Amino acid sequence: MTDERSTGHPPSPRSPRSGRPTDDRNTAGTLAARGREVATASSGRPGWLLPAALILLSAVPIIAGAARLTELTAGAEITPGNARFFATPVPVVLHILTVSVYSVLGAFQFAPRFRRRRPGRHRAAGRVLVLCGVAAALSGLWMTLFYPRPDGDGDLLAGIRLVFGSAMLLAIVLAFAAIRRRDAARHRAWMIRGYAIGLGAGTQALTHLPWFLIFGTPGEFPRALLVAAGWVINLAVAEWFIRKRPIGRGRVSAR
Repeated sequence: MTDERSTGHPPSPRSPRSGRPTDDRNTAGTLAARGREVATASSGRPGWLLPAALILLSAVPIIAGAARLTELTAGAEITPGNARFFATPVPVVLHILTVSVYSVLGAFQFAPRFRRRRPGRHRAAGRVLVLCGVAAALSGLWMTLFYPRPDGDGDLLAGIRLVFGSAMLLAIVLAFAAIRRRDAARHRAWMIRGYAIGLGAGTQALTHLPWFLIFGTPGEFPRALLVAAGWVINLAVAEWFIRKRPIGRGRVSAR
């Protein structure tokens, strides 16, 4: 039996169970891996809070859209407020359906686990979102240009809708072009901007609510500003989110 005094070398550290020398690097790697597992598990629930909040924000316009579809399919009484929809129902039906899918399906794209664990589904959902987003933007632009304007909708509101509808369409096109170049960072940024515009109706319900409660039905000019405020708020939050959680520019697998 030897010891430090007889050999001149300190004894090697031994694992208490295996009797083999321990490797600090292996131990550190194991601890780091366990730490990542714990972090992933603990972040699972917060990772779904944002998608849930986005779906909740979409609830009001989706419910309103469902009511409009029921009105059209059930043959409700034609009034000055809905006559344009009965006269040409295809654009409004297409808009309601595509915006509803775009809002709900787009919310799941913000779930980190959905993107990491199911990249194939993430890419498939992205293709559906591009199609729905383009259809929603184009149908919204068509309705603004060709439907008779209801009371309270003036030139300013029509101009605002044309600007943001065109911006949504441009954002989706730029996002698609970016992913064709495999530029994930630009693709993500433009898709978030397009989604923020598409979700504008939910925020506009919130911007209108205080005015309704305090002043009643808004006039032409306040209504235009309240609609614009919903889109501006969404885009401001989108820009903050893009800069808070940037991803490195790089190439990704083909879509």
